[in-house]
Amino acid sequence: MPKIIGTHSGTFHCDEALACYMLRQLGEYSDAKVVRSRDPAVLETCDIVVDVGGVYDHEAKRYDHHQRGFDEQFSASYKTKLSSAGLIYKHYGKDVIRVVAKDAELDDGMVDKLYNKLYEAFIEGVDGIDNGVSQYPTDLEPAYQESTNLSARVGRLNPWWNQPEGDMDERFAQAMALTGSEFAERVRYYALAWLPGRKVVEDGYNGRFDIDKSGQIVLFDTFCPWKDHLTTIEDEALEKDPELAKIIYVLYSDTSGAWRVQAVPEKPGSFVSRHPLPESWRGIRDDALSERSGVEGCVFVHQSGFIGGNKTRDGALALARKALTMD
Repeated sequence: MPKIIGTHSGTFHCDEALACYMLRQLGEYSDAKVVRSRDPAVLETCDIVVDVGGVYDHEAKRYDHHQRGFDEQFSASYKTKLSSAGLIYKHYGKDVIRVVAKDAELDDGMVDKLYNKLYEAFIEGVDGIDNGVSQYPTDLEPAYQESTNLSARVGRLNPWWNQPEGDMDERFAQAMALTGSEFAERVRYYALAWLPGRKVVEDGYNGRFDIDKSGQIVLFDTFCPWKDHLTTIEDEALEKDPELAKIIYVLYSDTSGAWRVQAVPEKPGSFVSRHPLPESWRGIRDDALSERSGVEGCVFVHQSGFIGGNKTRDGALALARKALTMD
């Protein structure tokens, strides 16, 4: 007999839609019916209940987060209170990852890395928005409005205030499909693209002194998503030897066969570089840049100095070496 997943009726949100999607990826709930109600008698008949009921009890399969005194986080490393999505992910996320990324041939260590990364990169944002947790101090005035996040888009699947309600179960099914498609895409990206990049970055970091005696330039044989991995690998190395020099520039080939020199950001997601390419090169292109830098084959340096290009590997390396000694 198919299982029953219970959640609340009325206006729906991103967290319970995603929670229901994740549960349905598991064999036990793959053909489960979703029942939306606030009636305790109806919820009592459900095999598992999310985002309603006022109870968090993993053994009883009850996963609400609205009750007084609830203060559950993903781990000791996080401060954001969990929503129903975070609760389901915390308890079932590893199994969900194995199902969604079944073609990635993941071992337990890889699943652990993905489990932590996907919480940081995807689930925590859903938790934070649902619980009203600001991303920044409340005394700061936002520079612009942002209403394109997943939670906002799920919210827009609800009827307008002056629209007939229509079939709310059908609307909720659309919300599950939307959250699920984006979550599944991120799982597959991190499993099949982000995770394999770790080896590329690790090899580049370990070979950095073969590229330049400073140890501050890393060269990748192929481009990959490198920023998160470099931060992690560098932090691990600095824990063992705090005197190690930090990486300043990363070199890699682009899709045209030319080479890029990219300044490492102060931290992942930051637009501030540790040491941008020299101010005197910024906004200059081609022969003018080659003449000014003294390096043949230059293509460009961005106006902000975070990235530049050269036609050859040796040219890109020469730019990086010169830039280390300049402002």
